[in-house]
Amino acid sequence: MSTSVSSSPIIQAAYVCAIFVFIRLVRAAAYWLAVRNTLKNVPGPRSPSWLWGQEWLLYYSPPGSLYVDWHKKFGKVVKFAGAFGHQVLSITDPRAVTYILSESIYLFPKPDGVREWFKATTGEGILWVEGKEAHEKQRRSLAPALNAQSVRDMTPIFYETSTKMANQWSKLLEHSSSEEVEIEITNWAGRYALETVGRAAFSHDFNCLNGEPHALAESLHGLTNNENKLSSFYMRALFWIFPSVLSIGAKGEMIRKSKAELGAISRKMWQDAKIVGDERKNIMSAMLKFGDSMTEEEVVSQMRTIISAGYEPVSGTVAWVLYELAINKDLQQALREEVSASGEDPSFDALSNNFALLDAVVKETLRMHPPILENHHVAEETITIPLSEPIPGTLDRELVIPKGTILEIPVNIIQTDPEVWGPDADSFRPQRWIERKERGIKHSREIFAFSEGPRSCTGRVFAICEIKALIITLLRRFSFTCTHEIEAFQSFVIRPRIKGQGASSLPLVVRKIET
Repeated sequence: MSTSVSSSPIIQAAYVCAIFVFIRLVRAAAYWLAVRNTLKNVPGPRSPSWLWGQEWLLYYSPPGSLYVDWHKKFGKVVKFAGAFGHQVLSITDPRAVTYILSESIYLFPKPDGVREWFKATTGEGILWVEGKEAHEKQRRSLAPALNAQSVRDMTPIFYETSTKMANQWSKLLEHSSSEEVEIEITNWAGRYALETVGRAAFSHDFNCLNGEPHALAESLHGLTNNENKLSSFYMRALFWIFPSVLSIGAKGEMIRKSKAELGAISRKMWQDAKIVGDERKNIMSAMLKFGDSMTEEEVVSQMRTIISAGYEPVSGTVAWVLYELAINKDLQQALREEVSASGEDPSFDALSNNFALLDAVVKETLRMHPPILENHHVAEETITIPLSEPIPGTLDRELVIPKGTILEIPVNIIQTDPEVWGPDADSFRPQRWIERKERGIKHSREIFAFSEGPRSCTGRVFAICEIKALIITLLRRFSFTCTHEIEAFQSFVIRPRIKGQGASSLPLVVRKIET
Protein backbone atom coordinates (compact mmCIF):
# COMPACT_ATOMS: atom_id res chain seq x y z
CA MET A 1 0.00 0.00 0.00
CA SER A 2 1.60 3.28 -1.10
CA THR A 3 1.57 6.47 0.95
CA SER A 4 0.70 9.74 -0.73
CA VAL A 5 3.61 12.18 -0.74
CA SER A 6 1.27 14.97 0.23
CA SER A 7 0.31 13.08 3.40
CA SER A 8 3.92 12.45 4.47
CA PRO A 9 4.52 13.75 8.01
CA ILE A 10 7.70 15.48 6.82
CA ILE A 11 5.85 17.30 4.03
CA GLN A 12 3.02 18.23 6.38
CA ALA A 13 5.50 19.59 8.91
CA ALA A 14 7.17 21.59 6.16
CA TYR A 15 3.81 23.08 5.14
CA VAL A 16 3.06 24.02 8.75
CA CYS A 17 6.50 25.65 9.16
CA ALA A 18 6.11 27.53 5.88
CA ILE A 19 2.69 28.84 6.92
CA PHE A 20 4.07 29.81 10.34
CA VAL A 21 7.02 31.67 8.82
CA PHE A 22 4.73 33.38 6.31
CA ILE A 23 2.39 34.57 9.07
CA ARG A 24 5.34 35.85 11.10
CA LEU A 25 6.70 37.72 8.10
CA VAL A 26 3.32 39.27 7.35
CA ARG A 27 2.90 40.33 10.97
CA ALA A 28 6.42 41.74 11.03
CA ALA A 29 5.83 43.67 7.82
CA ALA A 30 2.54 45.03 9.18
CA TYR A 31 4.28 46.06 12.39
CA TRP A 32 7.12 47.88 10.62
CA LEU A 33 4.64 49.68 8.37
CA ALA A 34 2.61 50.75 11.41
CA VAL A 35 5.73 52.01 13.17
CA ARG A 36 6.90 53.91 10.11
CA ASN A 37 3.47 55.51 9.77
CA THR A 38 3.36 56.54 13.43
CA LEU A 39 6.84 58.06 13.23
CA LYS A 40 6.40 59.57 9.77
CA ASN A 41 6.84 63.14 11.04
CA VAL A 42 10.11 62.41 12.81
CA PRO A 43 13.01 63.50 10.57
CA GLY A 44 16.16 61.51 10.02
CA PRO A 45 18.76 60.33 7.51
CA ARG A 46 17.87 58.17 4.54
CA SER A 47 18.86 54.55 5.09
CA PRO A 48 21.92 53.64 2.95
CA SER A 49 21.13 49.90 3.07
CA TRP A 50 17.92 47.89 3.29
CA LEU A 51 19.88 45.15 5.06
CA TRP A 52 22.08 47.03 7.55
CA GLY A 53 20.39 50.41 7.75
CA GLN A 54 22.82 52.83 9.43
CA GLU A 55 24.65 50.11 11.39
CA TRP A 56 27.64 49.91 9.05
CA LEU A 57 28.23 53.66 9.20
CA LEU A 58 27.72 53.76 12.96
CA TYR A 59 30.25 50.98 13.46
CA TYR A 60 33.01 52.34 11.26
CA SER A 61 32.61 56.10 11.80
CA PRO A 62 34.37 57.90 14.68
CA PRO A 63 32.31 57.23 17.83
CA GLY A 64 29.38 59.61 18.10
CA SER A 65 30.19 61.55 14.93
CA LEU A 66 27.01 60.53 13.11
CA TYR A 67 24.88 61.66 16.06
CA VAL A 68 26.57 65.05 15.89
CA ASP A 69 25.73 65.39 12.19
CA TRP A 70 22.18 64.07 12.54
CA HIS A 71 21.16 66.19 15.49
CA LYS A 72 22.61 69.34 13.94
CA LYS A 73 20.62 68.69 10.79
CA PHE A 74 17.37 67.18 12.08
CA GLY A 75 16.91 68.46 15.64
CA LYS A 76 16.52 66.87 19.07
CA VAL A 77 14.63 63.76 17.94
CA VAL A 78 16.06 61.79 15.03
CA LYS A 79 14.74 58.63 13.39
CA PHE A 80 17.05 56.15 11.68
CA ALA A 81 16.97 52.54 10.56
CA GLY A 82 18.92 49.66 12.04
CA ALA A 83 19.45 46.21 10.53
CA PHE A 84 16.48 44.89 8.55
CA GLY A 85 14.82 48.28 8.83
CA HIS A 86 13.95 48.27 12.55
CA GLN A 87 13.30 51.82 13.69
CA VAL A 88 15.50 53.63 16.23
CA LEU A 89 14.94 57.05 17.76
CA SER A 90 17.93 59.10 18.90
CA ILE A 91 16.67 61.53 21.54
CA THR A 92 18.40 64.54 23.10
CA ASP A 93 15.30 66.62 23.87
CA PRO A 94 15.78 67.49 27.58
CA ARG A 95 12.13 67.09 28.57
CA ALA A 96 11.89 63.73 26.84
CA VAL A 97 15.15 62.52 28.43
CA THR A 98 13.86 63.43 31.90
CA TYR A 99 10.58 61.64 31.23
CA ILE A 100 12.28 58.49 29.96
CA LEU A 101 15.04 58.20 32.60
CA SER A 102 13.53 59.76 35.70
CA GLU A 103 9.75 59.90 35.58
CA SER A 104 8.88 56.69 33.69
CA ILE A 105 12.07 54.64 33.56
CA TYR A 106 10.29 51.35 34.23
CA LEU A 107 8.18 51.85 31.10
CA PHE A 108 11.43 51.98 29.09
CA PRO A 109 13.47 48.87 29.91
CA LYS A 110 16.68 47.91 28.21
CA PRO A 111 16.22 46.32 24.77
CA ASP A 112 16.28 42.51 24.66
CA GLY A 113 19.68 42.53 22.96
CA VAL A 114 21.26 44.67 25.68
CA ARG A 115 19.76 42.51 28.43
CA GLU A 116 20.98 39.37 26.67
CA TRP A 117 24.49 40.87 26.55
CA PHE A 118 24.50 41.48 30.29
CA LYS A 119 23.00 38.06 30.98
CA ALA A 120 25.58 36.37 28.74
CA THR A 121 28.54 38.21 30.26
CA THR A 122 27.62 38.72 33.91
CA GLY A 123 24.32 36.98 34.69
CA GLU A 124 21.05 38.29 36.06
CA GLY A 125 22.51 41.13 38.12
CA ILE A 126 21.50 44.74 38.57
CA LEU A 127 22.36 45.70 34.97
CA TRP A 128 20.12 42.93 33.63
CA VAL A 129 17.15 43.13 35.97
CA GLU A 130 14.02 45.02 34.95
CA GLY A 131 10.84 46.02 36.76
CA LYS A 132 10.53 48.46 39.64
CA GLU A 133 10.27 45.94 42.47
CA ALA A 134 13.04 43.62 41.26
CA HIS A 135 15.40 46.47 40.45
CA GLU A 136 14.83 48.30 43.74
CA LYS A 137 15.48 45.08 45.65
CA GLN A 138 18.88 44.66 43.99
CA ARG A 139 19.74 48.33 44.32
CA ARG A 140 18.94 48.30 48.05
CA SER A 141 21.41 45.46 48.54
CA LEU A 142 24.23 47.47 46.93
CA ALA A 143 23.60 51.16 47.60
CA PRO A 144 24.72 51.27 51.26
CA ALA A 145 28.11 49.81 50.30
CA LEU A 146 28.65 52.48 47.63
CA ASN A 147 27.49 55.62 49.45
CA ALA A 148 29.86 58.42 50.45
CA GLN A 149 30.53 57.05 53.94
CA SER A 150 31.46 53.61 52.63
CA VAL A 151 33.72 55.07 49.93
CA ARG A 152 35.31 57.28 52.61
CA ASP A 153 36.36 54.08 54.40
CA MET A 154 37.64 52.54 51.14
CA THR A 155 39.80 55.51 50.12
CA PRO A 156 43.03 54.20 51.72
CA ILE A 157 42.69 51.09 49.55
CA PHE A 158 42.60 53.28 46.44
CA TYR A 159 45.99 54.72 47.42
CA GLU A 160 47.38 51.26 48.18
CA THR A 161 46.55 49.93 44.73
CA SER A 162 47.67 53.21 43.10
CA THR A 163 51.03 52.97 44.87
CA LYS A 164 51.37 49.33 43.90
CA MET A 165 50.96 50.27 40.24
CA ALA A 166 53.31 53.25 40.53
CA ASN A 167 55.96 51.00 42.09
CA GLN A 168 55.77 48.70 39.09
CA TRP A 169 56.27 51.66 36.78
CA SER A 170 59.32 52.68 38.83
CA LYS A 171 60.75 49.19 38.31
CA LEU A 172 60.26 49.54 34.55
CA LEU A 173 62.19 52.81 34.65
CA GLU A 174 64.94 51.32 36.78
CA HIS A 175 65.48 48.55 34.24
CA SER A 176 65.40 50.95 31.30
CA SER A 177 68.59 52.03 29.59
CA SER A 178 67.31 55.63 29.46
CA GLU A 179 65.52 58.05 31.77
CA GLU A 180 62.17 57.31 30.16
CA VAL A 181 60.13 54.32 29.13
CA GLU A 182 57.06 53.87 26.94
CA ILE A 183 54.24 52.28 28.91
CA GLU A 184 51.01 50.85 27.48
CA ILE A 185 48.45 52.70 29.58
CA THR A 186 45.27 50.81 28.62
CA ASN A 187 46.71 47.56 29.95
CA TRP A 188 47.74 49.07 33.29
CA ALA A 189 44.54 51.09 33.65
CA GLY A 190 42.51 47.90 33.32
CA ARG A 191 44.64 46.10 35.88
CA TYR A 192 44.35 49.01 38.31
CA ALA A 193 40.56 49.05 37.98
CA LEU A 194 40.32 45.29 38.44
CA GLU A 195 42.65 45.23 41.46
CA THR A 196 40.86 48.15 43.09
CA VAL A 197 37.34 46.80 42.71
CA GLY A 198 38.51 43.43 44.04
CA ARG A 199 40.20 44.91 47.11
CA ALA A 200 37.71 47.65 47.93
CA ALA A 201 34.43 45.92 47.06
CA PHE A 202 35.18 42.31 48.00
CA SER A 203 38.33 42.33 50.17
CA HIS A 204 39.96 40.15 47.51
CA ASP A 205 43.40 40.62 45.98
CA PHE A 206 43.41 39.70 42.29
CA ASN A 207 47.17 40.26 42.30
CA CYS A 208 47.15 41.70 38.80
CA LEU A 209 49.50 44.64 39.43
CA ASN A 210 52.69 42.61 39.72
CA GLY A 211 53.64 43.02 36.07
CA GLU A 212 53.03 39.35 35.27
CA PRO A 213 50.46 37.91 32.84
CA HIS A 214 47.02 37.66 34.42
CA ALA A 215 44.33 35.41 32.94
CA LEU A 216 41.27 37.30 34.23
CA ALA A 217 42.64 40.73 33.27
CA GLU A 218 43.45 39.48 29.78
CA SER A 219 40.03 37.82 29.45
CA LEU A 220 38.16 40.99 30.43
CA HIS A 221 40.36 43.09 28.16
CA GLY A 222 39.79 40.81 25.19
CA LEU A 223 36.04 40.51 25.70
CA THR A 224 35.25 44.00 24.43
CA ASN A 225 38.48 44.92 22.66
CA ASN A 226 36.96 43.94 19.33
CA GLU A 227 39.60 45.41 16.99
CA ASN A 228 36.87 46.33 14.43
CA LYS A 229 36.54 42.74 13.27
CA LEU A 230 33.77 42.01 10.78
CA SER A 231 32.34 39.36 13.12
CA SER A 232 32.00 42.01 15.83
CA PHE A 233 30.10 44.24 13.43
CA TYR A 234 27.63 41.46 12.61
CA MET A 235 27.08 40.80 16.30
CA ARG A 236 26.57 44.46 17.16
CA ALA A 237 24.24 45.06 14.21
CA LEU A 238 22.09 41.98 14.73
CA PHE A 239 21.79 41.53 18.50
CA TRP A 240 19.06 44.19 18.66
CA ILE A 241 16.66 41.91 16.77
CA PHE A 242 18.36 38.51 17.17
CA PRO A 243 19.82 38.48 20.71
CA SER A 244 20.84 34.81 20.31
CA VAL A 245 23.63 35.94 17.96
CA LEU A 246 25.66 36.63 21.11
CA SER A 247 26.04 32.89 21.69
CA ILE A 248 27.55 31.88 18.35
CA GLY A 249 31.04 31.83 16.90
CA ALA A 250 34.38 32.70 18.47
CA LYS A 251 32.92 35.78 20.15
CA GLY A 252 30.21 33.70 21.77
CA GLU A 253 32.83 31.28 23.05
CA MET A 254 34.86 34.19 24.45
CA ILE A 255 31.76 35.51 26.24
CA ARG A 256 31.09 32.11 27.81
CA LYS A 257 34.72 31.71 28.86
CA SER A 258 34.88 35.13 30.46
CA LYS A 259 31.60 34.59 32.31
CA ALA A 260 32.78 31.21 33.57
CA GLU A 261 36.09 32.63 34.82
CA LEU A 262 34.38 35.51 36.60
CA GLY A 263 31.78 33.12 38.00
CA ALA A 264 34.36 30.70 39.42
CA ILE A 265 36.26 33.52 41.13
CA SER A 266 33.08 35.15 42.43
CA ARG A 267 31.72 31.87 43.76
CA LYS A 268 34.94 31.17 45.66
CA MET A 269 35.01 34.69 47.10
CA TRP A 270 31.42 34.29 48.25
CA GLN A 271 31.99 30.89 49.83
CA ASP A 272 35.11 32.13 51.63
CA ALA A 273 33.29 35.24 52.86
CA LYS A 274 30.46 33.17 54.31
CA ILE A 275 33.02 31.21 56.34
CA VAL A 276 35.22 34.03 57.66
CA GLY A 277 32.81 36.98 57.33
CA ASP A 278 33.72 40.53 56.32
CA GLU A 279 33.45 43.38 58.80
CA ARG A 280 34.32 46.10 56.31
CA LYS A 281 31.62 48.37 54.92
CA ASN A 282 31.88 47.10 51.38
CA ILE A 283 29.79 45.25 48.84
CA MET A 284 30.75 41.84 50.18
CA SER A 285 29.55 42.71 53.68
CA ALA A 286 26.33 44.15 52.21
CA MET A 287 25.66 40.94 50.31
CA LEU A 288 26.38 38.86 53.40
CA LYS A 289 23.71 40.90 55.13
CA PHE A 290 21.20 40.27 52.34
CA GLY A 291 22.49 36.77 51.60
CA ASP A 292 19.50 34.93 53.05
CA SER A 293 17.19 36.58 50.52
CA MET A 294 19.40 35.76 47.51
CA THR A 295 20.38 32.47 45.91
CA GLU A 296 24.07 31.78 45.35
CA GLU A 297 23.62 32.27 41.61
CA GLU A 298 22.02 35.68 42.23
CA VAL A 299 24.95 36.65 44.45
CA VAL A 300 27.49 35.44 41.90
CA SER A 301 25.70 37.33 39.10
CA GLN A 302 25.80 40.47 41.21
CA MET A 303 29.50 40.04 41.91
CA ARG A 304 30.29 39.47 38.23
CA THR A 305 28.31 42.61 37.42
CA ILE A 306 30.16 44.76 39.97
CA ILE A 307 33.56 43.53 38.81
CA SER A 308 32.74 44.18 35.14
CA ALA A 309 31.21 47.59 35.86
CA GLY A 310 34.17 48.53 38.02
CA TYR A 311 36.64 47.41 35.38
CA GLU A 312 35.59 48.64 31.95
CA PRO A 313 34.35 52.25 32.40
CA VAL A 314 36.98 53.15 35.02
CA SER A 315 39.90 51.81 32.99
CA GLY A 316 38.72 53.76 29.94
CA THR A 317 38.36 56.99 31.90
CA VAL A 318 41.81 56.62 33.50
CA ALA A 319 43.35 56.19 30.05
CA TRP A 320 41.62 59.30 28.69
CA VAL A 321 42.62 61.43 31.70
CA LEU A 322 46.28 60.49 31.26
CA TYR A 323 46.06 61.09 27.51
CA GLU A 324 44.67 64.60 27.96
CA LEU A 325 47.39 65.41 30.50
CA ALA A 326 50.07 63.94 28.22
CA ILE A 327 49.15 66.23 25.30
CA ASN A 328 48.80 69.33 27.47
CA LYS A 329 52.04 69.91 29.38
CA ASP A 330 50.92 73.16 30.99
CA LEU A 331 47.76 71.55 32.34
CA GLN A 332 49.76 68.55 33.54
CA GLN A 333 52.22 70.76 35.42
CA ALA A 334 49.50 72.92 36.96
CA LEU A 335 47.68 69.83 38.19
CA ARG A 336 50.93 68.34 39.51
CA GLU A 337 51.55 71.48 41.54
CA GLU A 338 48.02 71.37 42.96
CA VAL A 339 48.18 67.74 44.07
CA SER A 340 51.77 67.99 45.34
CA ALA A 341 51.17 70.93 47.67
CA SER A 342 50.58 68.46 50.48
CA GLY A 343 52.78 65.40 50.85
CA GLU A 344 50.03 63.32 52.42
CA ASP A 345 47.46 61.22 50.64
CA PRO A 346 44.28 63.34 50.67
CA SER A 347 41.29 62.00 52.54
CA PHE A 348 37.97 61.30 50.85
CA ASP A 349 36.65 64.68 51.96
CA ALA A 350 39.76 66.45 50.67
CA LEU A 351 39.48 64.64 47.33
CA SER A 352 35.88 65.77 47.09
CA ASN A 353 36.37 69.42 48.08
CA ASN A 354 39.99 70.63 48.05
CA PHE A 355 41.33 70.04 44.55
CA ALA A 356 39.48 72.28 42.14
CA LEU A 357 41.66 71.59 39.10
CA LEU A 358 41.74 67.82 39.69
CA ASP A 359 37.95 67.79 39.98
CA ALA A 360 37.71 69.86 36.80
CA VAL A 361 40.04 67.57 34.85
CA VAL A 362 38.12 64.43 35.83
CA LYS A 363 34.74 66.03 35.04
CA GLU A 364 35.95 67.42 31.72
CA THR A 365 37.32 63.99 30.76
CA LEU A 366 33.97 62.39 31.55
CA ARG A 367 32.24 65.15 29.55
CA MET A 368 34.43 64.83 26.47
CA HIS A 369 35.15 61.08 26.70
CA PRO A 370 32.04 59.42 28.19
CA PRO A 371 32.80 55.71 28.66
CA ILE A 372 29.36 54.65 27.40
CA LEU A 373 28.33 56.45 24.21
CA GLU A 374 24.62 55.59 24.13
CA ASN A 375 21.94 55.00 26.75
CA HIS A 376 19.59 52.38 25.25
CA HIS A 377 15.94 51.71 26.05
CA VAL A 378 12.86 50.30 24.38
CA ALA A 379 9.22 51.36 24.57
CA GLU A 380 7.52 48.56 26.50
CA GLU A 381 4.10 49.74 25.26
CA THR A 382 2.93 52.39 22.82
CA ILE A 383 3.40 55.57 24.83
CA THR A 384 3.27 59.34 24.44
CA ILE A 385 6.28 61.28 25.71
CA PRO A 386 6.51 65.05 26.29
CA LEU A 387 8.91 67.27 24.34
CA SER A 388 10.48 70.62 25.19
CA GLU A 389 9.94 71.79 21.61
CA PRO A 390 7.88 70.47 18.68
CA ILE A 391 9.26 68.15 16.05
CA PRO A 392 10.29 70.37 13.08
CA GLY A 393 7.29 70.97 10.84
CA THR A 394 4.73 70.18 13.55
CA LEU A 395 3.16 72.00 16.51
CA ASP A 396 2.89 69.06 18.89
CA ARG A 397 4.99 69.09 22.09
CA GLU A 398 4.59 65.36 22.48
CA LEU A 399 5.49 62.27 20.50
CA VAL A 400 3.75 58.90 20.22
CA ILE A 401 6.32 56.09 20.34
CA PRO A 402 5.12 52.66 19.16
CA LYS A 403 5.67 49.59 21.28
CA GLY A 404 9.02 47.93 20.60
CA THR A 405 10.74 51.07 19.25
CA ILE A 406 14.36 51.24 20.37
CA LEU A 407 15.40 54.55 21.90
CA GLU A 408 18.92 55.74 22.35
CA ILE A 409 20.19 58.82 24.15
CA PRO A 410 23.62 59.83 22.76
CA VAL A 411 25.67 60.95 25.77
CA ASN A 412 28.20 62.86 23.68
CA ILE A 413 25.50 65.14 22.23
CA ILE A 414 24.01 65.99 25.60
CA GLN A 415 27.42 66.68 27.16
CA THR A 416 28.58 68.97 24.34
CA ASP A 417 25.43 71.05 23.97
CA PRO A 418 26.52 74.62 23.03
CA GLU A 419 23.43 75.97 24.79
CA VAL A 420 24.93 74.69 28.05
CA TRP A 421 28.67 74.82 27.44
CA GLY A 422 29.06 77.71 25.01
CA PRO A 423 30.75 77.93 21.61
CA ASP A 424 33.79 75.92 22.77
CA ALA A 425 31.64 72.99 23.91
CA ASP A 426 33.65 70.60 21.71
CA SER A 427 36.98 71.62 23.26
CA PHE A 428 38.70 69.97 26.22
CA ARG A 429 39.00 72.87 28.67
CA PRO A 430 38.84 71.89 32.36
CA GLN A 431 39.00 75.51 33.47
CA ARG A 432 35.36 75.90 32.42
CA TRP A 433 34.29 73.99 35.55
CA ILE A 434 36.17 76.37 37.83
CA GLU A 435 34.74 79.39 35.99
CA ARG A 436 31.20 78.05 36.21
CA LYS A 437 31.54 77.43 39.94
CA GLU A 438 32.91 80.92 40.55
CA ARG A 439 30.01 82.43 38.62
CA GLY A 440 27.42 80.21 40.30
CA ILE A 441 26.43 78.46 37.07
CA LYS A 442 25.14 74.92 37.45
CA HIS A 443 23.09 73.04 34.91
CA SER A 444 20.77 70.22 35.93
CA ARG A 445 22.39 67.85 33.44
CA GLU A 446 26.13 68.59 33.39
CA ILE A 447 27.63 65.11 33.62
CA PHE A 448 25.40 62.53 31.97
CA ALA A 449 28.03 59.77 31.82
CA PHE A 450 26.52 58.08 34.89
CA SER A 451 22.96 58.49 33.56
CA GLU A 452 20.28 59.83 35.91
CA GLY A 453 17.13 58.86 37.73
CA PRO A 454 16.33 55.60 39.57
CA ARG A 455 18.69 53.60 37.32
CA SER A 456 21.68 55.92 37.46
CA CYS A 457 25.06 54.39 38.27
CA THR A 458 25.34 53.45 41.95
CA GLY A 459 29.15 53.40 41.70
CA ARG A 460 29.64 57.05 40.72
CA VAL A 461 31.25 58.18 43.99
CA PHE A 462 33.43 55.05 44.09
CA ALA A 463 34.65 55.52 40.51
CA ILE A 464 35.47 59.22 40.77
CA CYS A 465 37.32 58.75 44.04
CA GLU A 466 39.49 55.88 42.80
CA ILE A 467 40.34 57.79 39.60
CA LYS A 468 41.39 60.87 41.57
CA ALA A 469 43.52 58.80 43.96
CA LEU A 470 45.37 57.22 41.03
CA ILE A 471 45.96 60.51 39.20
CA ILE A 472 47.39 62.11 42.37
CA THR A 473 49.71 59.15 42.97
CA LEU A 474 51.01 59.06 39.39
CA LEU A 475 51.44 62.83 38.95
CA ARG A 476 53.55 63.09 42.09
CA ARG A 477 56.01 60.54 40.73
CA PHE A 478 55.91 60.71 36.92
CA SER A 479 55.47 62.93 33.90
CA PHE A 480 53.78 61.80 30.68
CA THR A 481 54.06 62.67 27.01
CA CYS A 482 52.36 61.16 23.96
CA THR A 483 54.29 60.68 20.72
CA HIS A 484 51.51 58.93 18.78
CA GLU A 485 48.37 60.18 17.08
CA ILE A 486 45.50 58.75 19.10
CA GLU A 487 41.90 58.20 18.03
CA ALA A 488 38.78 56.98 19.81
CA PHE A 489 37.03 53.76 18.87
CA GLN A 490 34.00 52.01 20.27
CA SER A 491 34.09 48.59 21.83
CA PHE A 492 31.89 48.23 24.92
CA VAL A 493 33.24 51.55 26.13
CA ILE A 494 35.00 54.27 24.15
CA ARG A 495 38.68 53.36 24.18
CA PRO A 496 41.79 55.10 22.82
CA ARG A 497 44.09 53.53 20.24
CA ILE A 498 46.91 54.52 17.91
CA LYS A 499 45.25 55.91 14.81
CA GLY A 500 44.71 53.28 12.15
CA GLN A 501 45.40 50.31 14.40
CA GLY A 502 42.91 47.71 15.58
CA ALA A 503 43.20 47.03 19.29
CA SER A 504 42.99 49.63 22.05
CA SER A 505 46.36 51.17 22.85
CA LEU A 506 47.72 54.25 24.54
CA PRO A 507 51.51 54.17 24.73
CA LEU A 508 52.79 57.13 26.77
CA VAL A 509 56.39 58.09 27.42
CA VAL A 510 56.83 58.10 31.19
CA ARG A 511 59.63 59.85 33.09
CA LYS A 512 60.32 59.90 36.80
CA ILE A 513 59.82 63.24 38.56
CA GLU A 514 62.93 64.41 40.37
CA THR A 515 62.11 65.44 43.94
